[in-house]
Amino acid sequence: MTALTPPAESLRDLNDEPVSVETDAGPLRVHGIIPAGLAGTLLRNGPNPVNPAPDAHWFTGDGMLHAIRFHEGGVWYRNRWTRTQELARHQAGAASKGDFVPATPDTESHGTANTHIVWHGGRLMALEEAHLPIEIDPLSLATRGSIDFAGAISGPFTAHSKIDPDTGEMLFFGYGNPERLSAGMTYGTLNASGEATRFEHFTAPFASMVHDFMFTATQVILPVMPLTASQTRAMQGGPAYAWEPGRESRIGIWPRAQGTTEVEWWQGPSCFVFHAMNSWEDNGVVYADVMRFPVAPLFPDIDGNPPCTLDGARLHRWTFDPATPGRTFTEQLLCDIPGEFPRIDDRFASKAYRHCWFAGHRTNDGETEMFSRIVHLDMRTGQQDIYELPAGYLTSEPVFVPRTATAAEGDGWIMVVVYCGLFGLSEVLILDAQELARGPLATIELPVRVPNGFHGNWLPADCYAATADAIWG
Repeated sequence: MTALTPPAESLRDLNDEPVSVETDAGPLRVHGIIPAGLAGTLLRNGPNPVNPAPDAHWFTGDGMLHAIRFHEGGVWYRNRWTRTQELARHQAGAASKGDFVPATPDTESHGTANTHIVWHGGRLMALEEAHLPIEIDPLSLATRGSIDFAGAISGPFTAHSKIDPDTGEMLFFGYGNPERLSAGMTYGTLNASGEATRFEHFTAPFASMVHDFMFTATQVILPVMPLTASQTRAMQGGPAYAWEPGRESRIGIWPRAQGTTEVEWWQGPSCFVFHAMNSWEDNGVVYADVMRFPVAPLFPDIDGNPPCTLDGARLHRWTFDPATPGRTFTEQLLCDIPGEFPRIDDRFASKAYRHCWFAGHRTNDGETEMFSRIVHLDMRTGQQDIYELPAGYLTSEPVFVPRTATAAEGDGWIMVVVYCGLFGLSEVLILDAQELARGPLATIELPVRVPNGFHGNWLPADCYAATADAIWG
């Protein structure tokens, strides 16, 4: 990587443009040294609209999966659209929606599948929060179809399901269920084999967008914040989701063993969280670390004022102490670097943890350079370790890959897809997870651009057949 002068246009605007082809390529050109024995696939998911409306919301694009596979010292690339009913409509000429309004689940079962890609119970699943998961072939990226877990689950299924590293259980929720834009919600669990073991309906204090949630060894934590939903507002031509700052935040906490019949609603300041870092409990006190916005970005307020940008989220700690009167939670700022897309060593999900990473912003001559750095925080020492991307580069969400299955927390690599605005192409960086500032150990040139997307995961090679069929090109 070399320092570049970024183009005059916004980097984010440039990389919001979709790519029009599906590609198989490899082996790819590598600069530096790929860690010995690294075998598996870095998977990313994001919106790549086939036929976008001029005012289409970023969240509504057709899902495209990107796979960067590491096999016997070489690297291969493949991208595929997820074959949904929405994709077929768009390929037939229908335009993507201008507003983010989830479809009624029973009339449009696929959605866009554009947000996350998760492995559980022997299945690879493409997720977006308004519809059921869609199963994906881990080698070909072919779409196998939506999953209702033998008819046990219906309606929305969060893009941010959680997997307990000790039991293998997956926890999930859905909002706007069974009626879209309502306060109706669902909560459920799948066992380690991917079989549904719980599916419950409950009602939130008010209707809102709920993108992420948290869990501990014994509790579930669900944030309901004032990015409110309104069917009436949408039918009158207003936004389906709008920021309503007059409302406070309400956080539901319930015991995993008993379920939502035991939910308690805590209250706190008006704010918004797209993504949580981690949560845990200690002597009856629940802690949750989240990337907190003072105002919800990307959506207008209820008066029709335009949305703010993504440049204001900072890592905060919420504390839920049963000794606090009135079930009011407290907040503490942990890091003043703005950013988004927080990740941890997933083996420490629901536990007190030490290491975390996120895509950070920096300020240059008074201007915010979005997603221009990769940040590592040591929560025990407070030390910050930052890799500053060269001018003209834009990072995606960092994904942690442990060195071995039994390595110490944070011992491994950060993998990240970055966009080079000058050349209009993308690269994959591999960095030492605890020495980011040293720069990439390896840089892999991708044959096509990977548009701004949402989330990804590392899929170890032992999850699929690591044979000659695992490579392309």
